[in-house]
Amino acid sequence: METTQYLDIFIDESTEHLDTLYQQLLALEKNPQEKAIIEEIFRAAHTLKGMSATMGFEDLASLTHKLENIFDGIRYDKISVQTEMMDYLFVAVDHLNAMVEDVANGGDGKRDVADIVNQLDKIEKGENITKEESSPKKEVESLNTTTLQLDEFQLTILSESKDRGFDNHEIMVQLREDCLLKGARVYMVFELLEKMGEVIHSNPTVNELEEENFDFMFTVMFVTKEKANDIQAKLMKVSEVEEVTVTPFSLDAYKEAQDEVLDKEPRKQMKEVEATKKATKKEVKNVAKAAPSKTIRVNIERLDILMNLFEELVIDRGRLEQISLDLNNNELQETVERMSRVSSDLQNIILTMRMVPIDTVFNRFPRMIRQLARELHKDVEIDIIGADTELDRTVIDEIGDPLVHLIRNAMDHGIETPEERAEKGKPSQGKITLEAYHSGNHVFVEISDDGAGINKEKVKNKAIEKGVITQSEAEVLTDQQAFELILESGFSTNEEISDVSGRGVGLDVVKNTIESLGGNISIDAVPGGGSTFSIQLPLTLSIISVLLVELQNEKYAIPLSSIIETAILRKEEIFSAHNNKVIDFRGKVVPLAFLNNIFDVPSDKEEVDEYVSIVIVRKGNKLTGLVVDSFIGQQEVVLKSLGDYLTNVFAISGATILGDGEVALIIDSNSLVK
Repeated sequence: METTQYLDIFIDESTEHLDTLYQQLLALEKNPQEKAIIEEIFRAAHTLKGMSATMGFEDLASLTHKLENIFDGIRYDKISVQTEMMDYLFVAVDHLNAMVEDVANGGDGKRDVADIVNQLDKIEKGENITKEESSPKKEVESLNTTTLQLDEFQLTILSESKDRGFDNHEIMVQLREDCLLKGARVYMVFELLEKMGEVIHSNPTVNELEEENFDFMFTVMFVTKEKANDIQAKLMKVSEVEEVTVTPFSLDAYKEAQDEVLDKEPRKQMKEVEATKKATKKEVKNVAKAAPSKTIRVNIERLDILMNLFEELVIDRGRLEQISLDLNNNELQETVERMSRVSSDLQNIILTMRMVPIDTVFNRFPRMIRQLARELHKDVEIDIIGADTELDRTVIDEIGDPLVHLIRNAMDHGIETPEERAEKGKPSQGKITLEAYHSGNHVFVEISDDGAGINKEKVKNKAIEKGVITQSEAEVLTDQQAFELILESGFSTNEEISDVSGRGVGLDVVKNTIESLGGNISIDAVPGGGSTFSIQLPLTLSIISVLLVELQNEKYAIPLSSIIETAILRKEEIFSAHNNKVIDFRGKVVPLAFLNNIFDVPSDKEEVDEYVSIVIVRKGNKLTGLVVDSFIGQQEVVLKSLGDYLTNVFAISGATILGDGEVALIIDSNSLVK
């Protein structure tokens, strides 16, 4: 049977089943006697096994079959759930996840899983697994030291490179255990390798390496004309690389080893897979007859094209509105108003189609927190609220890494050890709450913990020591402004820097990423009572509401999401303070930014007006007044990129086409807040 046409559906549905396995295993660890959880895991494993067998991914089907057997034994009380066995069940699902990722990347889904299968066999037979055996670190090491699994395409490249006079090497790189930025070291290693030759394959995958989802060792298959000693010497110069082993790779030896593995495959297992294929075909036919699907999967590229077409429609809508006003024709105005209402409804539908539940980001955190808690010897639970809150896909793609940084930060710096919590009279188990909710045109994501909080005085002293602020500035800071100093680049209050996180090793990146999305981050904390990081994000990034303003004869747009208020003041209400122009805005001293000067707008008239138009914008708790010539009004516009030639224009985030065909630049108010 030709299965290629079903590959995308297989990958999507397999990913969903693996998510279910992860979530239910976490639930099972807390409630080992809950039959409903065990049934859910069994169903997910059984379905995944059937799908994999039908698609011909035998390694995937075999390993899932092992898991299915174990949970079949658990649900009929033949096997009891023990803490020691949970680590191996998680590792087995990690293997399954890696296989599905390999299939998604064009591979054949094969993987050496002999070690984990042996452990699963012990569990299935009811043998005891010692705590030493079930150490997650030990298991991760075994994952990372497995032989590289190469597909036919990669083997062909290695064969051809050998014929053309190149050498094939298998390179093992071991990082030091106190390495802080593993991803950065991997990048430096790969950069050196790419100058000497070509990387054919890596274990773990490049994505896992970039996300630091590996222990301290990785292996690459490398094609080059450089000598092994030279490769080793160059890689050892990378800081925090402890050991480099370069060994020649023999295609013949590799193929012989693969043949031996295939010869050892039990025939019984192959028969079971064939039987499962037939059974699954019947199941698929029965399901197809049972009920028609009410949902369809749509390629995201098609939605992007639809969004781009609608953006052009929004531009034309603005043009029509302008023409109808100029002509002052009642019938035309009525038609344009109706078209505006219909297009607004259409806009809402398209934006809704692009919305993705934030659960797609949140669902990886329980697993991550469990692993970190074991590494840090802490007891932590996570409470997720509002996982069904939806965000535009473009925002979802970017928000994952900042949230990972903040959660790792809360685990490392916030939550204390059970002993420390007991001394303070707290429950031994710490708690991290992850909450998402809508408010207007924004989504708020809050990460809070009940840990040690933030020591305000310690933060201030460290900031003064590093030259971030002066002593006089520190004295007038509010609590929240003091807390937000930890978001400055390179800032850390910890005496010992750990490899889990570091306030300053990542939090400035979090701040920059969120601001690049048009959002902002604020921090609140109670010493000894925990801290809360609150992130405000726009619902979508493509169509935004702006206030159009005028500078001489040029039009600019300021996003409404950052505007607090507009004001018209007399010139005598502007004061000077520390060589800056400021105003008194509701009891606060607010600095002014004169946009005519910032954007070097040529003046063609003398200043005779005694009034000044000001737009008050906010970034976190900081306010700035943007001085403009006049206000035009509010409008929905399409945010367009300035292109590759204008990537670093100060205080400009993009451009838009207005109804009269004129181009207006969109101001990045975050970069103007002083």
